[in-house]
Amino acid sequence: MKFSRLPLIIGIVSVLVFSIAVVALIFGDWLAATFDVIGIRIATLFVAFASFVSSSLFGLLIFSHNRTVTKINDDTNRRAELFRELTFASSNYSIIELFDRMLIYDESTRYIDKLFTKNSFDFHMVESRMSAADVMKHPENFLFTSIKIPFQVIEGKVVSRIAIEKIIFERNGSRFYFAPVLPQTEAECYLLYNERTKRNNIIINLITPRSQDFFISSQINLFSKVKIEMSITSLLGVKVTGVSELFFTNPEQIEGDGTNTYKINSTNFTLSSMPQITSISTRK
Repeated sequence: MKFSRLPLIIGIVSVLVFSIAVVALIFGDWLAATFDVIGIRIATLFVAFASFVSSSLFGLLIFSHNRTVTKINDDTNRRAELFRELTFASSNYSIIELFDRMLIYDESTRYIDKLFTKNSFDFHMVESRMSAADVMKHPENFLFTSIKIPFQVIEGKVVSRIAIEKIIFERNGSRFYFAPVLPQTEAECYLLYNERTKRNNIIINLITPRSQDFFISSQINLFSKVKIEMSITSLLGVKVTGVSELFFTNPEQIEGDGTNTYKINSTNFTLSSMPQITSISTRK
């Protein structure tokens, strides 16, 4: 029963009891002629009415007080829980910086074979106008490349996961857009630690049509800027999202295996959301 209906019910019952008592008082002579000791009965009705109203009002006040205290306690608990979460998130996030150099090279055939064996585009992004179904049906029409960039944690805790929502390459006024394969909204990066250089690296694989001149391993591919929209999750499950922009010098030569190396001259990371706790059990 809703609390808002209780005063109405009490009011109706009180009016009913009071009306019966008044009627009994008005028709007292008839009642005295028909029944004995009418005065005592009328007095009993009034006492019962007063007792009923007073006990009902008292119970209603107690009930209202308990509801108010419960709401205050629930609100206090929610505020305390929110404060604990905010305190935890603000102390356990991770912010990274991409630095030194970016490498672009042909993707390893081992990982390409794994993509088609598992029929999974994890760790892969496609050119925004492409269809994943076309890649699976006609893989010979597409190029598979990888980019690798060193990163370091400049604020916060150890990183456990980095995912990319969008990558935009700029070259001579042209832009190349890469996005995860639907229905995914993020493409997870490989996190690779190099024992020789003592550096952490992110690796993400890109798929483009052969008809597009995004990357040709036999020549220098000139890029001026890369914009990466990413999310970074710390080891304790606190996630932040932001945009990293890389400005670099184009390579003057290519490596023996066709790798293009780009020296990063400057980088900007702009935070686009405040730290928030994620569900660790559902993370990949």
